[in-house]
Amino acid sequence: MRYQQYKFKFYMDARHAIYIGGKLGEVHPHTWEIVLHVVKGKENFEPFHVLERAVEEFLEPFQNNYLNDIKPFDILNPTIENVCLYFKEKLQEILNAMGWIFLMIEMSETPGRTYVISMLDEQEMEQNQTVQTLTDLILDEIKHIGE
Repeated sequence: MRYQQYKFKFYMDARHAIYIGGKLGEVHPHTWEIVLHVVKGKENFEPFHVLERAVEEFLEPFQNNYLNDIKPFDILNPTIENVCLYFKEKLQEILNAMGWIFLMIEMSETPGRTYVISMLDEQEMEQNQTVQTLTDLILDEIKHIGE
């Protein structure tokens, strides 16, 4: 299936230290790039600026802080994979509630290193997102083909 999607980019300055072999490494900073791929759900989706504000509000507690001091990373090793998975779960809840369908998240801690989680490849898309929203999207696309 072909998706016409939106891509939103956000930036977060945060420090972290990761455990390797049971030993905590050095604290180091990153400017994390977070890219969200979404599609509109039903007609009642929230406008772009509302989505952007909601994501910025979610990121605010992490901004310019040490991730290891912030839940859940005070317990969970703040690797790029764990940070991305946690952000995906929380942002998916926020965006779905606003009428958006969450397709993919990309998280980079350096320009050359990106971790990607795609819901297009998972059954999770059907389980965690509204099947009715996808159905409505498909029906709307079919309806507009003849116009």
